[in-house]
Amino acid sequence: MNRRWLLFTPAILLLLAAAQSPLGPGDAVRSVPQSSFGRGETIKYTVHYGLINGGEATVETAGSLERINDRPCYKATVSGRTTGSFDFFLRIRDQWRAYIDTTSILPIRAQRDIAEKNYRKKETVDFDHIHDIAEVHEQRKDKDKRSSVKIANNSLELVSGFYYLRTINFDRMKVGEVIKIPGFFDGDNLMLEVAYKGRETVATKAGDIRTFKLVPKMPNNKLFRGENSISVYLSDDRNKIPVLFQAEMFVGTVKVDMVKYQGLKYKINMAK
Repeated sequence: MNRRWLLFTPAILLLLAAAQSPLGPGDAVRSVPQSSFGRGETIKYTVHYGLINGGEATVETAGSLERINDRPCYKATVSGRTTGSFDFFLRIRDQWRAYIDTTSILPIRAQRDIAEKNYRKKETVDFDHIHDIAEVHEQRKDKDKRSSVKIANNSLELVSGFYYLRTINFDRMKVGEVIKIPGFFDGDNLMLEVAYKGRETVATKAGDIRTFKLVPKMPNNKLFRGENSISVYLSDDRNKIPVLFQAEMFVGTVKVDMVKYQGLKYKINMAK
């Protein structure tokens, strides 16, 4: 297995968890009311490969808004790193950042800074949601590369997907309902399908939490065991934060487990 997928796994799970129908194909500008998140929020996770703690991840919003293309935006960052023996062999320090429009919850700009042993990648993507185009700027040692990619209407990337899923009203969804959304990740357009599986109580390092369960449909690949191999659990409260991810991979079970949080707008729905 390619070593780079080890810590990419929690990041990919966050993207796949985003699940809500986009507006119509002509609705390039939209308004998505939400009260689940705001500024100054931090959530921390540990990444387990079987019984081994292999990494940690943090998801946070800055304490103040920023303006990108004259739009007020949340500055949201997802970072991941290896720990322990994994850090000795792999040495991963990855960061994804998005500037998310406060009205549409769409990405205006996204940045990736990837450092994985000897591999490096720096990339900035500017999204034009009026014309459905992503302007990609990849910074390289020898020469920068720029390209324009046609994207689907209301496309999300990794970080904005993490926050957009929290706008969903799960009380209006039926168990087994499948939702499709467009995404843009690593230069590719994706159509994601996610099934809502109802409510469950799960154990995390932060305690037992009541949750909504989502199962993204996975295509045939060499990483995950079957199309229903990933389960994503969001807190069953007004925050709707991801508290646990579990993936059945060919190399074993991978879990991304919430360990602490701060700055949430509402109380977490802990099981008594």
